[in-house]
Amino acid sequence: MPSFDTVCEAKIVDVKHAVENTAKEIGTRFDFKGTPASIELKDKEITLIGDADFQLSQIEDILRNKLTKRDVDVRFMDKGDVQKMGGDKVKVVIKVRDGIETELGKKIQRLIKDSKIKVQAAIQDGKLRVTGKDRDDLQAAQALIRKDISDMPLSFDNYRD
Repeated sequence: MPSFDTVCEAKIVDVKHAVENTAKEIGTRFDFKGTPASIELKDKEITLIGDADFQLSQIEDILRNKLTKRDVDVRFMDKGDVQKMGGDKVKVVIKVRDGIETELGKKIQRLIKDSKIKVQAAIQDGKLRVTGKDRDDLQAAQALIRKDISDMPLSFDNYRD
């Protein structure tokens, strides 16, 4: 039976390179000299450290530019709240989304079921597998998902005939 998987995964290698390039640019920029401004990636979490909120927003802008240059959708980034550290430092943690959350998976399942397209959707390990008898139905399901779920960077892979 033909099927495909709907996934929400960033290219972690490109994210790593973007973080490294951002750290390199922070080290060479004049306005960051003598400040604790830094960025690091650890277990799909990017930590930004700076003197003030303004500095954190500058670092985030640099990171977004580097991610865009590497064709990584910035919608993968889930920004947390600004936290105070010791002294004058502040930090923010940005999580890199990986996998489809169950809430979004259920929303997509309901969307497919309500559309009356002859396919079935099942959540499996952070992916949503869509199966059907006809390839045209699968393509219609993909078009429906792309149209209605535009706030998440979803992609389709693992096609089977």
